[in-house]
Amino acid sequence: MANAGEQKIKDSAPLFDGISSEIIEEAEDLKNVTDDTEQENHSTKPFTISSYGADYTVDSLVKRFETGSFFVPPFQRSLVWNVKQASRFIESLLMGLPVPGIFVFREAQTNRHLIVDGQQRLRTLHAFYTGVFRGEEFRLLDVRNPWLGKTCKGLDNRDKLRLDDSIIHTTIFRQEEPENNIDSIYEVFERINSGGIKLSDQEIRVCVNFGPFTELLKTLNENLKWRELYGTKSVRLKDQELILRFLALSYDFENYSRPMRVFLNRFMEKNKLVNKENSESYSKRFETTITFIADALGRRAFRPERSLNTAVYDATMVGISERLHTGPVNDKNAFVSAYDKLLADEKFRDAYTRSTADEEKVKLRIGLAKSAFANVK
Repeated sequence: MANAGEQKIKDSAPLFDGISSEIIEEAEDLKNVTDDTEQENHSTKPFTISSYGADYTVDSLVKRFETGSFFVPPFQRSLVWNVKQASRFIESLLMGLPVPGIFVFREAQTNRHLIVDGQQRLRTLHAFYTGVFRGEEFRLLDVRNPWLGKTCKGLDNRDKLRLDDSIIHTTIFRQEEPENNIDSIYEVFERINSGGIKLSDQEIRVCVNFGPFTELLKTLNENLKWRELYGTKSVRLKDQELILRFLALSYDFENYSRPMRVFLNRFMEKNKLVNKENSESYSKRFETTITFIADALGRRAFRPERSLNTAVYDATMVGISERLHTGPVNDKNAFVSAYDKLLADEKFRDAYTRSTADEEKVKLRIGLAKSAFANVK
């Protein structure tokens, strides 16, 4: 393995995995959710990133993938290549052709390497070496002789050695400045994925911060009352992002500043290794709040019109959560009346329809919601 000298970079060259029609078919129609924070401008501040290149042999990459030193968070899409695409990649290596490199982020605390770009290539290699592709025997299809129909074990010794010793260049990077966050990895994820099916903000958060907190969000997302209100699970994790949004605004509201996406990034980072006590507190607050709202409002909750409005959602959730924290609400009709009056308030309407991530708009609508529900008995 040969290392090049370290260098400072401010951007990465995009290297793209192949995208199949199966991913395109999975793209979620978000027309039922209104969220203008998705139009926020992303950060343009510079980063100081250290990167170096490493040439790994295929067999060493497969070993690192198996041991988890090079890892893909469980959330990430599994193999999206079909067997012909995967076979053509293996064929390229057997022919000695150059293939795109991979891009990984080195975690400072663990020294594990998060695969930012190249997971389809690594998953394909692992599948070929283990002999199983999507639950079936992996035989090469649509390739030249003498490899057509061969499994990894079926390759002759010369071809197997050529595959083992094939080199795939790896770019390894870490953020050095600023030291108090890892914003660069969000930017790298977004830019590298911009050539295919772009990852959503929440998909990136789950990749970067995989751990107990992401598992908590996944568990809370199974809540039956929440599923009644939101509807079908979001393949782009929008429903999990809304749970995160509620928790962040409930527990860290005093630190809110736009853009909303960065505020949510920070909360995920701080809670990546959430302890049992906080996890139980988060769960209880979300489940108590969503159960009350579902029972009182049903499917019209958070929908001033036809679609679920995320600004109405966060204000309503935080507002009634504060009230429930002081004790149960016995008169659901009084809450419904207060909710309807809140939606009719012109100031509230302005706060949930325009520039909804602005600090003053967030504080205004949540303040109005807290006031509206404070005296509900």
